[in-house]
Amino acid sequence: MDYQAILAVPFGRLGIRCTDEVLLGIEFLPANTRAQAPRSALANEVCAQLEAYLADADSRFDLPLQLNGTKHQRKVWQAMQAIPRGQTQTYGELAVRLGSSARAIGQACGKNPIPIVIPCHRVVGRAGLGGFMHRADNAALDIKRWLLAHERR
Repeated sequence: MDYQAILAVPFGRLGIRCTDEVLLGIEFLPANTRAQAPRSALANEVCAQLEAYLADADSRFDLPLQLNGTKHQRKVWQAMQAIPRGQTQTYGELAVRLGSSARAIGQACGKNPIPIVIPCHRVVGRAGLGGFMHRADNAALDIKRWLLAHERR
């Protein structure tokens, strides 16, 4: 995968994909992935805003996004952006609000191309964390736990 930057973060690395005009994606990469300096002005701005968020969870993102997804996915991603920092909503709560099902909400969360900026980590299960990145393994859930704890500080 060709990234315009690879940012070292406390829970591994983030691969940044963007054009000169829009952020296309953020991907979680293994901690042993080599960091890569930003290759463009927008990649530099994405990294700066991510670093600001990691230093202070109250920092706000203001980035041009290109969200390629179904109408339902885009509706879910928009709803996730409205969840305040330090708070969570369950898949079921979002489903009721959007006239969907909890499973469909979970699928849209897993397809989120721009995690952290679009905070899918704030969507949790009724009786636990739920999944993260279409996974429920410890590595994925450790990232979700880190992000939630960071926002509650």
